[in-house]
Amino acid sequence: MSRQISTLAEPPVSTVLDSLFAQAEASSPLTAIADLSPDERARLMGSKTGYRDFYGRLKDMPLAVSRETGRLLYLLARGCRARTIVEFGTSFGLSTLHLAAALRDNGGGRLITCEFEPSKVVRAQANLTAAGLADLAEFREGDALQMLSLDLPDTVDLLLLDGAKGLYPEILSLVERRLRPGGLVVADNANDSPDYLARVRAPTSGYLSVPFAEDVELSMRLG
Repeated sequence: MSRQISTLAEPPVSTVLDSLFAQAEASSPLTAIADLSPDERARLMGSKTGYRDFYGRLKDMPLAVSRETGRLLYLLARGCRARTIVEFGTSFGLSTLHLAAALRDNGGGRLITCEFEPSKVVRAQANLTAAGLADLAEFREGDALQMLSLDLPDTVDLLLLDGAKGLYPEILSLVERRLRPGGLVVADNANDSPDYLARVRAPTSGYLSVPFAEDVELSMRLG
């Protein structure tokens, strides 16, 4: 049975979220890539092969969703009554916490989240444990192109794309056949993945897609 209140506003979830947002607001990922020119940053961020080096530089940085995007994820997962969620890009687990909280309030479910940086997996697992949500999350450490190519649920209600931007189209392809009609895809920093945007916005794509806020693309799979 779903809950009528939100665990986001209750300890220990609210306590962990406040701490992580404070850490994110106090850090600047740009310091780790200050030696790269803007063009080089853009190239590596969108690369299908160089992303490991780029994100490896940021392994100690909380590449966090904003407070608004976190709440959006929670609202969407609650609104579509999600029971199965796939997440590409865990980082320290801020988005993961919002999605897991939605599953808890929906009455339970399964969240598969993928991260290639081992130290971030450890930190994210600790954060989910501290929030009392670890039982809902399955962490897959490694290359998402491999980790999400097998053992997915028969039906996926929501897919979050928040990892290497150049891989957004490939990750969508891996999960797409499991994504139910009416299922949602949320792509953070979607403007950094023009190939992805062209795909989901195409009239014959099978998606209804709309930009949301400054950097989120929200798409719904059509029947």
